[in-house]
Amino acid sequence: MTRLAPPGPGDAVANQPLPDAPWSIERSLSTYHIPAWGAGYFGINKAGHLTVHPEQKPSREIDLYEVIEGLLEREIGTPVILRCTDVLRHRLRTIRSCFDQAIAEHNYQGSYACVYPIKVNQQRPLCEELRDAAQELGFGFEAGSKPELLAVMALTENQPNMPIVCNGFKDSEFIETVILATKLGRHIIPVVERFSDLELIVKHAERYGVRPRIGVRTKPSARGVGRWESSAGMRSKFGLGASELLRAVEFLKRHDMADCLKMIHFHIGSQVGDIRRIKAAVNELAHIYCELTKLGAGLDTIDVGGGMGIDYDGSLSTSAASVNYTVAEYAADIVYRVKSACDTNGIAHPRILSESGRSMVSHCSMLIFDVLGASSFPTDATAEEVKAVLAEQGEQPQPVLELIDAFEAIDRPRVNLVEVYHDAVQAIDEAMSLFNLGYLTLPIRSAAERLFWSIGKRVLDMARSKGELPDDLADLPRRLSDIYYANLSIFQSLPDHWAIDQLFPICPIHRLDEEPTRRGILADITCDSDGQIDKFIDQKELSKPILEMHELRPRETYYMGVFLLGAYQEVLGDLHNLYGDTHVVHVSFDASEGAGDWNIDEVIEGDTVEEVLSYVQYEPEALIKTMRREVERAVKSRTLSVTEAKNLLKFYSEGMEGYTYLE
Repeated sequence: MTRLAPPGPGDAVANQPLPDAPWSIERSLSTYHIPAWGAGYFGINKAGHLTVHPEQKPSREIDLYEVIEGLLEREIGTPVILRCTDVLRHRLRTIRSCFDQAIAEHNYQGSYACVYPIKVNQQRPLCEELRDAAQELGFGFEAGSKPELLAVMALTENQPNMPIVCNGFKDSEFIETVILATKLGRHIIPVVERFSDLELIVKHAERYGVRPRIGVRTKPSARGVGRWESSAGMRSKFGLGASELLRAVEFLKRHDMADCLKMIHFHIGSQVGDIRRIKAAVNELAHIYCELTKLGAGLDTIDVGGGMGIDYDGSLSTSAASVNYTVAEYAADIVYRVKSACDTNGIAHPRILSESGRSMVSHCSMLIFDVLGASSFPTDATAEEVKAVLAEQGEQPQPVLELIDAFEAIDRPRVNLVEVYHDAVQAIDEAMSLFNLGYLTLPIRSAAERLFWSIGKRVLDMARSKGELPDDLADLPRRLSDIYYANLSIFQSLPDHWAIDQLFPICPIHRLDEEPTRRGILADITCDSDGQIDKFIDQKELSKPILEMHELRPRETYYMGVFLLGAYQEVLGDLHNLYGDTHVVHVSFDASEGAGDWNIDEVIEGDTVEEVLSYVQYEPEALIKTMRREVERAVKSRTLSVTEAKNLLKFYSEGMEGYTYLE
């Protein structure tokens, strides 16, 4: 007997035969690429459970399976988002440390601060954690809309020195609020996206007698790379071109406010995978900064915007799911480019801001869900069984005979597996056509289908034993894969996977000391065919069509996790099929003597049925009244007994108060 090896880095389907050896934790780490995408925050313990290492220290761990079991004891079921606040704080400290180190190494005379764009995840508990850490690290916030601005102003009470950057389109009320906040003593910077913004800023500043700190976004010629590259460049919907920048400086001079132009800003796109694009853009921005300073602007801050990505697939490449640089390299390149431009032009080094929201929060959140069941294709049919069915039915359809021949051909010497598979595909297609025309019985169709899947399984196993699959067989693993039914909504919890094919790391959170013998995809509980995950991270190819999973056991719940979800997923989720927000639980490491390894710091319960119904203008009380009338009519007509009516109303009313997911 031989075992199938776990896929190598990026190998979606090929498995080399390995000696018969016990499965190991190390093989699970390799199979799911955990060291690569985990960035030191995730591992596997001796029990085969996935663990979180809040500070990238193996000696300090949170057992995710234990956390889920502990939540169940507290009647908090899956699906649930776990947010590890220690990981969040460590990510912020890492960014701070990398820039501090770059500043020291390059003898940079300016300072650095990271501002969190709350559009990335506006959830209040997360933003409060960020605020508390930001106060210690000298970080701030970015708001891109009026509601976000109002939220940030309340979040930063009694913190007048915390930088607040205001991006996005603005109306007169928005800008007047910013000017009044400046008068209140806040360190707030409205960014000019259109020239009309500048006119409104000057108008309200003169009205209230305020000398505001003004920022201006420029449209760099340099562009990012990947899905969001169109958000930058000279065709960007935001920012001023070179001629408008000159006009802005002259406009401010006429109003004796040139010294109020404090910041130059740009954005080259989100999740920029190639560090060369970042270098080029920062170099251009730094030279624009120097030129505007020479023209009399009072600049002291350069905001390099967002774009610092994270490595979702662990490949450290320029793919859409990765980046080819580290936080330290990102920081060093930005500091060096700004310093070089300023030194060349004899300009003082400015404060550097970055809006690295994705890098700040992605690692701290993960979704844990349970698997409700699985389905698979039967692959145990034999040619003799199919021959027996044909004899019983008294028919000998040619396509089915060709399937039998293909099955038997697999055992012949020097067999061409690709040819066998092609013959089987053509034969099953012809068999289905005969059935649709009424020339094939259902028992024969069933036998033909089972034999086809058996052929596919045998061809796949033999091809894998010989090495990588030929291109013509690359689709076989997907066609033969199991379907694992996940208690979640892709549209609510993973909208980027559905909308833009964003890849996220996915793996079981327990049984990782066992060999995953099944290969499958994940289907959610919505009624939409798009509600499935059939693309998984892979370090060689762009993605792989299947994931390694374990055989489900009776009376045992199988738990899986999706990781690096902290950015965008919670706030972009929709109400497809009226599945609402999941539970969110904040956990932290507990190092106190005699305590467990983790604490539950906060529980934010997910949406109830009545809450999501109210979002779409259904009044729960009115619905219950309607159902009560219907039940009373049924009692009078004797289609329901009084007891049955009472139970139905009870279930209906309690259902309103329950979780939208399966419990």
